[in-house]
Amino acid sequence: MAQIIDGKLVSRSVREDIKKKVDAIPEGVRRPGLAVIIVGEDPASKVYVRNKKLACEEVGYLSREYALPAETSEEELLSLIDTLNADGEIDGILVQLPLPRGFDEKKVIQHISPSKDVDAFSYVNVGRITVGDADFVPCTPAGVMELLNYYNVELQGKRAVVIGRSNIVGKPQALLLLEKNATVTVAHSRTVDLPSVTREADVLVVAVGRAKFVGADMVKEGAVVIDVGMNRDENGKLCGDVDFEAVEKKASYITPVPGGVGPMTITELLKNTFTAYSRHIKE
Repeated sequence: MAQIIDGKLVSRSVREDIKKKVDAIPEGVRRPGLAVIIVGEDPASKVYVRNKKLACEEVGYLSREYALPAETSEEELLSLIDTLNADGEIDGILVQLPLPRGFDEKKVIQHISPSKDVDAFSYVNVGRITVGDADFVPCTPAGVMELLNYYNVELQGKRAVVIGRSNIVGKPQALLLLEKNATVTVAHSRTVDLPSVTREADVLVVAVGRAKFVGADMVKEGAVVIDVGMNRDENGKLCGDVDFEAVEKKASYITPVPGGVGPMTITELLKNTFTAYSRHIKE
């Protein structure tokens, strides 16, 4: 039976560390600041934005929310980003995705100053990740690495397989594992005989967005299994990309859904924001 990797526990530990750093900032010196922009009324996005605001309050950050109507023009959004790029109280800028139809998401994201791109989506920050010199790392892959580190999972020389090749999770996840000297394979929907590939993994990271996609037959005995998915099963219950009940019996470590990778994402956003703050405060 696998040991459960408790994302809530690790997230709480990281946030406590961040709060201690914020509490240690001398009186009269500004606190880290995060600006979150949301366009339109997407219910899931509104929940995410609220959670980010609460997380900022928890650790003592300045939090600003910009809720723009769906009819906002792209030019108006870019103008707001320009203003925030120049704002000395703001260290991180986050545009909540997805944007309403008609917006060029790539153009909007690239408009954020790389020094305030705490989602690490800009081409500059993506490039720095590829050469192992990143200021910021996309929050979900960073959270996965935090969990592996907390539970002392050895990566050097191990076989790691990432299922999924998105720019937000799969690709940066592979690079971060490679940086820790794992031998990394990126698998995806076109991979031939996927189960034979995944069964080679000492560490298996699953980010495909399909409920219970990975069963026990796809997992090596004693593997560490990280489930990045967030889906609903046939009964409407939250579940991941991994069949937890089946795989738990075979893995050595496994993340649950919910309560595994999910809690780490906003926590890593806070961590990236503090990194940005530390650089800005010295300028």
